[in-house]
Amino acid sequence: MKRAVAPEPIIPITPDRRYVIGTAGHVDHGKSTLVRALTGIDPDRLAEEQRREMTIDLGFAWFTLPGGREVSVIDVPGHERFVSNMLAGIGGIDVALLVIAADDGPMPQTREHLAILDLLGIDRGVVALSRIDLVDDDWRDLVTEEVRELLTTTSFKGAPIVPVSATTGAGLNDLTAELDRVLDATTARDANGRPRLPVDRSFAVRGFGTVVTGTLLDGEIRTGQELTVYPAGHTVRVRGLQEHQEQVDWVTAGSRVAVNVSGIDADQVRRGDLIAPSGALTPSLRLDCQITLLPDAPAALEQNDEVILFAGAAEIHGRVTLLEQETLAPGAETWVQLRLAAPAVALRGDRVILRRPSPAATIGGGIVVDPSPPRHKRFQPGVIRNLEMLVEGTPADLLLQVLGDDILEAGALARTSGVPDALSLLPDLVSGGDVVIAAEIGAATISDRTMVLRHARFERLASTVETALAEHHRAYPLSPGIRRDDVRSLLDIRSQRPFDALMRAMQAKGLARSDGAVVAAPEFLVRLDATLRQVADAFLTSARANPFAPPSPDEHGVSPDLVNALVTLREVERISGQIVYPMNIFETIRQRVLDKLGEDGQITLAEYRDMFGTSRKFAQPTLEYLDKLRVTRRKGDVRVKFVGPGAAS
Repeated sequence: MKRAVAPEPIIPITPDRRYVIGTAGHVDHGKSTLVRALTGIDPDRLAEEQRREMTIDLGFAWFTLPGGREVSVIDVPGHERFVSNMLAGIGGIDVALLVIAADDGPMPQTREHLAILDLLGIDRGVVALSRIDLVDDDWRDLVTEEVRELLTTTSFKGAPIVPVSATTGAGLNDLTAELDRVLDATTARDANGRPRLPVDRSFAVRGFGTVVTGTLLDGEIRTGQELTVYPAGHTVRVRGLQEHQEQVDWVTAGSRVAVNVSGIDADQVRRGDLIAPSGALTPSLRLDCQITLLPDAPAALEQNDEVILFAGAAEIHGRVTLLEQETLAPGAETWVQLRLAAPAVALRGDRVILRRPSPAATIGGGIVVDPSPPRHKRFQPGVIRNLEMLVEGTPADLLLQVLGDDILEAGALARTSGVPDALSLLPDLVSGGDVVIAAEIGAATISDRTMVLRHARFERLASTVETALAEHHRAYPLSPGIRRDDVRSLLDIRSQRPFDALMRAMQAKGLARSDGAVVAAPEFLVRLDATLRQVADAFLTSARANPFAPPSPDEHGVSPDLVNALVTLREVERISGQIVYPMNIFETIRQRVLDKLGEDGQITLAEYRDMFGTSRKFAQPTLEYLDKLRVTRRKGDVRVKFVGPGAAS
């Protein structure tokens, strides 16, 4: 099995970008004490933490490294009972500061935190061998070797190990120098992508309203920007931004940020929610992932086992569908579909952690391959091939694979696939005959709103429509075509925008004509045979003889289908079921009413009746029809000229 890898950011490092360091390590190994010594800030903000002298939830601090680089620090709890809190903050860090007490050596949560960092792909870090003031040199050297051996099977192999004492200050300068050096080689986050802010705290501030905090994973956020809280979909506006307790106008990827938002109460935003632009993400109750079970996992993973998913700052219960085997042994990897109890919001390439709910333990993790998949059956070779394609394929392959048989907005396709610059790839896919696009009317270029579907899917849908139209025109030669809603039902396209896009594409390719409420073959015209022409002409002659009180179609044996045909041919204007004017007569009526309005400013029902020498039976429906056409507008007992958008001339 080819291992999935997260997409590599391509944005160069800039000297003024922000960095986030996250602590890791066993409880009572001095993480918070070390953070205080480095920053001068106590990360234990809760009264209970200060009373118990034990970190319970995430803590935050910041300082400037010797090279002038500003860094944020996330201090995580080390106790096994609070691993879920640790996971809520560790995913967005650039570098890990693994703290191991020299007088204890590696302990259970040392190993668990190290495994979590490994699974999250956090491969840059520094080990702080803390409390060296409590041991002699021989013991320190022995523990150092034990730590070095522990790291050899992890992504932290070769990481610097710096002896320090937060009490005496020994080694602190060496530690900050090593952090500076490791950050020099750290890949920058994508400042040009769509912003994603996993929420790790939400609270209310008197006079300001709701404030949320988190580490900005991608893109930028600016004051005044409108964003969406996922998965609920609440719309919020950014009132203010703070970074390191300073007001700023904008923040970029990698920043620890506090965002003051309007439009929502603090209790409507929870840890694990994610803030991003509207339409940027698709909440899903399923995730397709490639996962690895830890070698020291307490047991094999069985089909339908319950797990807890940690993605970003979110913690969601779910069950596992093993797609290609009955069990997953410790140390092995496989494809799974996670069926979740609540919606997750992820992108392809995001890292996730899996834990067992009872007894609580981290058992593995992996990479999201499809963030919004259909439900899969197990042991389906086609499903596995598709997942392998998502891992191994070119960017164009990925777009086609994600598109499948759907009709999607280009922006949604880009988000779901996780392919950088996806929109720029679409013209080549169009010219290569792989996809068909249908831009919004008047749009000159491909945009996020452009609808996209695979060429093979388009061909199948178009063929179905063409066949249905041919049969309809043959059976009903007087009908102008098939109602659009009926065509949509035939194709089983439930949403209106994809259907409208398909119709635009078919019309652009000369495969159908979609005028108003009906769809027709492009060459089809309603034609009357000799018999019907004779019936129609007799009716029109009689109607012109009584122009403002015409006979009803029924009186001349004119069927509703023939009336529809005459309407399509623009030979008549149908006011109601039994009031039909020859077109030239109706145009005369419309113009004379407009002339009357131009002279007097209004017209009454009685004036219309007298002007045309007709009865109320014809006058009232005709005026109401002119209202419908926005020629006139009723105002009490009179009609005035309609003025405004859509007014008829």
